[in-house]
Amino acid sequence: MRFAFTKMHGLGNDFVVIDARETHVAIDESSARTIADRHTGIGCDQLILLEPSTTADAVMRIWNHDGSEVEACGNATRAVARLIGKPATVETAGGLLTLTPNDNGATVDLAAPRFAWDQIPLAYAMDAQNLPLAWDDLADPFCVNIGNPHAVFFVADVDAVDLARLGPLIEHDSVFPQRVNVGVAQVTGSASLKVRVWERGAGLTRACGTGACAAAIAAIKRKLVTSPVTVTLPGGDLTIAWDGGAIAMSGPATFVFSGTADIA
Repeated sequence: MRFAFTKMHGLGNDFVVIDARETHVAIDESSARTIADRHTGIGCDQLILLEPSTTADAVMRIWNHDGSEVEACGNATRAVARLIGKPATVETAGGLLTLTPNDNGATVDLAAPRFAWDQIPLAYAMDAQNLPLAWDDLADPFCVNIGNPHAVFFVADVDAVDLARLGPLIEHDSVFPQRVNVGVAQVTGSASLKVRVWERGAGLTRACGTGACAAAIAAIKRKLVTSPVTVTLPGGDLTIAWDGGAIAMSGPATFVFSGTADIA
């Protein structure tokens, strides 16, 4: 299978973007995993496929590094905004998104977050915003769906958390039937957070756009910060604005290189 691609990243969270709006490219779990492999493929955290849409400017499909197809990726959406190069709407499995590119990145308007236990989803009914569960010292997570499921834990020091060990344990816990993205958040000011995220199907990455949104919304709902929120991730800063409706995420997106590949 020969195809053209663009390598991009958002705060170090990197993507292979395939624009198949005019020329069909068939991607499945196996081919996505092959392309994402950093030793034998092109290498990326997520593979993004753009396809034609009858109602929007494109359909965006997303595969994680492990080959699993997922509903949303905030950093990748900013990359797609820059690739399209003009204000646009994009269909995703997590909802319809509005994209506004700028010189260095984009602002993306995401759908309103969902808070009900069966919208996260959880395995059974419980208080999703004060989940009565703990994994070692990580307790009382705030769960929210930002087009994909997140559990956010507030801690005194995000760097002290062994997220490489706890992340996969929480991601695969049976309480999360569709698995979950795991974030740890530290309040650093009245409108600022420091955040690290274990991404479902990708592991530790330098940035997670929907993870930043989840942390900001959780902190706003718990009255720890006010909007707009500056979220500092290992790769840099995002700005998240939320007033109870749709979410506006602003931040950089960077072109790395373009090329063609022939991967079976």
